[in-house]
Amino acid sequence: MISSSTDFLATGRRVIRREAEALAALADALGESFSAAVALLMQAKGRVIVSGMGKSGHIARKIAATFASTGTPAHFVHPAEASHGDLGMVARGDVLIVLSNSGETPELADILSHAKRFGIPLIGVAGREGSTLLRQADVAILLPQVAEACATGIVPTTSTTMTLALGDALAIALMEHRAFTADHFRMFHPGGKLGARLLRVRDLMHTDPPLVPETMPMGETLVEISRRGFGVVGVTDAHGHLTGIITDGDLRRHLDGLLSHRAGEVMTRGPRTIEPEALAGEALALMNDRKITCLLVTEGPRAIGILHVHDCLRAGVA
Repeated sequence: MISSSTDFLATGRRVIRREAEALAALADALGESFSAAVALLMQAKGRVIVSGMGKSGHIARKIAATFASTGTPAHFVHPAEASHGDLGMVARGDVLIVLSNSGETPELADILSHAKRFGIPLIGVAGREGSTLLRQADVAILLPQVAEACATGIVPTTSTTMTLALGDALAIALMEHRAFTADHFRMFHPGGKLGARLLRVRDLMHTDPPLVPETMPMGETLVEISRRGFGVVGVTDAHGHLTGIITDGDLRRHLDGLLSHRAGEVMTRGPRTIEPEALAGEALALMNDRKITCLLVTEGPRAIGILHVHDCLRAGVA
């Protein structure tokens, strides 16, 4: 049977809508068991161990990674490997989250028995009420009865989507209760785009900004601009407070008789600056908007650093 592109599009939309409906049903179905699961996870002195077999195992890995990246120590344990030595990774003080749509996955038997034997709290997530997993769980979270997205109703689709979303909901509930901030998040994501987006100006700035006093002759000021290599120099008053900046534009405007002036006579007053705790992305946007290549970094009236556009680009801020 040859299908048209219209048929493909209709199938895609049907699947996505069915999964969206499943998520809405899950949101409505959440109750006291969800709150009890969060409370149990909050009390964990050890790690959160997430386990599942097959497609549930793939979801369990992602949930464990989300927990770990948002301040809840966690790792995944494969139930089949657990039966061959990895049960040693599950200890008193841990909390166990086990995923199984049927709640009857045979490979889970050993890890469930281990939890009971050593008094390890168990959160069970399944789609079948009265299943073995939910009966043995200290906290049982029942997924709503929603059809899978495939026409045959046998391919794990809506069930895995709901389980993944449930894991996200648990992780974010813990994260918000613990007041987990962007700075904490950056500690666990120092690389890649996520880390770059959360970098602060303080992380990238040069801490010895080019500065000259207002009284410095322009001949000496030019030497300082050339020596520092930023193409600009900040200008300070007698108290060391930043009062202006000299850029190449200022030099061109005063080209006639430039060397007869002092820095305070050539500078542009009230330069655009940024605070050290601002996001580096904010600094880059400001430089792009103003069509400038440098920003002096200030705390109060004093310049404590300088940030160049190349510093942002090298760090992957964009």
